[in-house]
Formats: sequence, structure tokens, C-alpha cells
Amino acid sequence: MTLLIFQMAVVLVISLGCGWVARRFGQARVIGEIVGGILIGPSVLGRVAPHASMVLFPQSSLGSFEVLSTVGLILFLFLIGSDLDYGHIREQRKTAVLASLMSIVLPFALALAAAPMLRWRFAPEGVGAVPFALFLGISMSITAFPVLARILEERRMQTTTLGATALMCAAVDDVCAWLLLAVAMTLLPLKTATVSLGARFLWLGAYLLVMFAVVRPLGMWLSRRRGTMTLSYELLGVMLAVVLASAAATDAIGVHPLFGAFLAGLCFPRVKHWQEAVRTRLDVVVSLVLLPLFFALTGMRTRLDLLSGGRIWLWTGAVLLLAIGGKVGGAVAGARWTGHAWRDSLALGALLNTRGLVELIVLNIAYNAHVFSPTLFTMLVVMALVTTMMTVPALNALKVGTAEVTSRDLSLAG
Repeated sequence: MTLLIFQMAVVLVISLGCGWVARRFGQARVIGEIVGGILIGPSVLGRVAPHASMVLFPQSSLGSFEVLSTVGLILFLFLIGSDLDYGHIREQRKTAVLASLMSIVLPFALALAAAPMLRWRFAPEGVGAVPFALFLGISMSITAFPVLARILEERRMQTTTLGATALMCAAVDDVCAWLLLAVAMTLLPLKTATVSLGARFLWLGAYLLVMFAVVRPLGMWLSRRRGTMTLSYELLGVMLAVVLASAAATDAIGVHPLFGAFLAGLCFPRVKHWQEAVRTRLDVVVSLVLLPLFFALTGMRTRLDLLSGGRIWLWTGAVLLLAIGGKVGGAVAGARWTGHAWRDSLALGALLNTRGLVELIVLNIAYNAHVFSPTLFTMLVVMALVTTMMTVPALNALKVGTAEVTSRDLSLAG
């Protein structure tokens, strides 16, 4: 317990420092938190002071660390879901569906085209062509929903039309990616899943039915009965229990607990003072203490010291170009076809190009399943970090978010 508490103190200080530096360079704070995790991981601290690294972050101590970070991420996604404006979603549903579809299909198709060359050079021995292509396509087409949500929150864009559309597109992207991941896992020679793919779809359908036909109507009924009252601690406790149960359900199904938390947020009653109370009570602890643990833990598991040689860097650049071209190009095409201006379409493409830590989770799954070699794994990690770091500069160049924040702050102050 002493070690865990000290680890949390170290991560908090590193996250604050690196987040401050990232903001000074015009980046989102989350980028600094990822870099902070890499600094205290094997790529930097493990090479400079290996003994100190083993004493401070022994492998045996990371289990409790991971549980706390996951709880923080679940609560954060619940907050994001509970803040979504249904009006914006209804207005932008056509764009959300088409842009998300295009931002999956185009990068996935490019990945399938490049898969034979990458498999011949970088795949471990014995990996089938179909599982390798599926894992590569998922890696190219996924969007980091929690990182995107964090960037939107820092720029106060999560309740804007563009922000709501980007969040819905990212949610659709990641649901499709996790379902494709389940298919890819079943095609591997060693079946690790205990539930068949057909059973997963049935359970997922039942879960969605319960959430939208039972839980959401109950929330609406509760808001009509007690919406004029303040949100008591008892009622907040019951709602958080529903959030955790929803996350546990999607995790058991094999999708991901984060989507259960997000869907619980969507089902949260739209009572303005309840939404404000939930954010006030949870936001500081989640954003300041728990959420940096997730970014730090993933950073500590990332090895950036495996890239060496000009040929590897050329292949890394090729993978990066395919990922950016497919994701941004698909999102821009979908937005333009639904009548959006170039500025908003490019901004949506830049937002959906954020891959971040959800990408790293997928890469770790592929690496542990011996589908990706250490070299290819590291190349894709670099791609994930670079595409995430591009998001804020692209939004700044397009002047998206900053002007909206200023006008909103002035109106609130007045």
C-alpha cells in the first residue's frame, strides 16, 4: 500500500509538470501526461536508472495501479456521456453516420492493401494473413475516444455541434473496431475467448435493449418526479452503481468497459443542475488524480527504444502517411457529402485522427497475441502518438475551439 500511494504521488507530480510543459507548447495536457508516462517507463528511466525504475515501479505492483486508472477512466467517460447534447446529436446524425463510416472504411482498405508487404517484413512466424490484416486494419481505423473527449473538454468543445458530432463518430468507430477485434481474435489458432462471437452479439443486443428500454426511461421518470430537487448523495451513489454495473456488463460481453460507462452517461437524466452537480463532485478527483494514472501506466508499457535504422524509419513514415490519409480523408469526405464547409470537415478529420491510448490498448492486445512483432508494434506506437499530437495544432490552424471558448467565457462572465 505504501508503494502504491508513493507511485500515485510521483505520477501526479510528473503529470502536472509534463502537462504544464505541453500546454506551454500549445499541446493538450493529455500529450504531456503520455510523455510523462514514457519518461518514467523503460524507454527513459529504465535505461538511465534501471535499478531505480525496478524499485519504484516493479512489475508486480502495477495490478492495483491499473485498477485505479481504469476506474478513473470509466468515471470520466460517464461524465462525457452525461454532458452530450441530444439536440446536437439529432441535428448531426447524418454526418455522424456517414463520416464515421468513411473514416473506418478508407483507412481499413489502405491497411488491407499494405498488409501483405508489412506481414512479409514484420509479422512473427506462423501468423495468418487474415488475422494480421484485420489487426492492422483495426489499428489504422480506430479513434481514441477518451483522448478525443479529453481534448474536447480542455477546449470546451464537448457540447458544441462539432464536438458532439466528433464524439458520436468516435464512439461508432470504436464500437466497430472492438467488434472487428473480437472477430480477429476468434480467427487466431489459440482461442482465448470463452464466449462465441454469436453469443457476444446476442448479449450485446440484450444489453442495449436494457439500457435504452429500461434504464433510460427510468432515468426520465426519475427526472420528472424529482427533477426540481437537488441531487442527493444517495441518488448519486445509485447512479454511480449503475455506471459501474454498465461498464462491467460490456466488459463481460467482450466489447469494452469504457463504452458501458459512456452509454450510462447517455442514459443519465438531462436535468441541468444534476449534470452540474455530478461534474462538480467528480471532475476534480477524476481529472487530477485518477485519469493521469491511466495515461502514465500506458506510457510506462510503451517501448520507444526499439526503432533503429533508416529502413525502419521509412516504413514508420509510410505507415504514418497511410493512417493520416485514410482517417482524415474518410472523415472529410463524409462531412463534405453531408453539406459541411471545408473548415468544419477538416476539423472533424483532425479530431477523428486522434488515436492515442485506445490505439495502444489494441496494439498491446495484438502484441500479446503474437500477431505484431516488437518492431511493428513500436512503429504503430509512434503512429499513435504522432497522430494524437497533430490534433491540437491542426485545430489551432483551423481556428476551431479557441474563438468559441473566448466568446463563451465572456458571455458567462457578463
